[in-house]
Amino acid sequence: MKPLRPVGIVGYGAYIPKYRLPTTEIARIWKGGGSGPNKEKAVAGIDEDSATMAVEAARRAVEMAKVKSLGAVLVGTESKPYAVKPTATIVAEALGQHFVLAADLEFACKAGSEAMQMNIALIGSGMIENGIAIGVDTAQGRPGDELEYTAASGAAAFVFGLANDSPLAIIEESVSYISDTPDFWRRQGQPYPRHLGRFTGEPAYFHHTKTSVKKLLEITGYKPEDFKYAVFHQPNPRFPLSVGRMLGFKKEQITPGLLNPVIGNTYAASSLLGLAAVLDLAQPDDLILMASFGSGAGSDSFVIRITDAILERRKNHITVKSMIESGVRIDYAQYAKFRGKILI
Repeated sequence: MKPLRPVGIVGYGAYIPKYRLPTTEIARIWKGGGSGPNKEKAVAGIDEDSATMAVEAARRAVEMAKVKSLGAVLVGTESKPYAVKPTATIVAEALGQHFVLAADLEFACKAGSEAMQMNIALIGSGMIENGIAIGVDTAQGRPGDELEYTAASGAAAFVFGLANDSPLAIIEESVSYISDTPDFWRRQGQPYPRHLGRFTGEPAYFHHTKTSVKKLLEITGYKPEDFKYAVFHQPNPRFPLSVGRMLGFKKEQITPGLLNPVIGNTYAASSLLGLAAVLDLAQPDDLILMASFGSGAGSDSFVIRITDAILERRKNHITVKSMIESGVRIDYAQYAKFRGKILI
């Protein structure tokens, strides 16, 4: 998919909560479980939720973009603080935006990239001049479940605008691929998601990601070696490296955006946070591939080219690396209180 008018990223911002729960602490409580490949995961504080994290990431993105008005505020999440009340209006209000299209989007872990696609389409069609896409989650895993070792919290936001507005990156092409694959779900009223292990890998994550990226490469004519970085959804540290290898990418192309070992799976923010981490490092004319994955199931993939403007725009920017390095470790009791596993 390619917009009628060239569209680019004019600003981005990320937010990672400071609290970290070591996976060894989860294994200590649920004896017999292994800590797995993760070292720790980011945990939202007791006064944080998807709305507060989205606001923080959005403010940073808007500050970098230096835009005064937005045509769209689109929030992708599967952990809304309200069952019936939009998160997007909270974010828009905090940004001082009122004459704006505001909407919450859901598609498991690709809800954030879904917001990116819609912003690109709205701007490319001429309906709006710029807009913001946010991926955010305070992911939950049932106590003792394997998801608890990775389900984490975080947010990333991207302001999109026309390519003639000196963007820091240009969106060259994108592809979306979906199917009805029941690998992960949560029914209304259930506090924790459920998953079917036999669907999680090849029928879901690998099939959809590979199919989306292969189609993107076919359309553009690019080869894996043409890209400086490749960013994939990170349900765990192994999957992105494995799918990258299957597609022909090298480990050194993938690891700069691989955050899962230290912050966990931030669901709708996962691939977006990986992209933010790569944008913190990217240089003019670098080519980046980004591919999200959302259970249920689908994948959005993008070709993104960096421009000279990135060097000026990211001055004084709060980097993903700095947020990771400022983490504070907590124990399971604090985590359980913060995430509502202990009701008080």
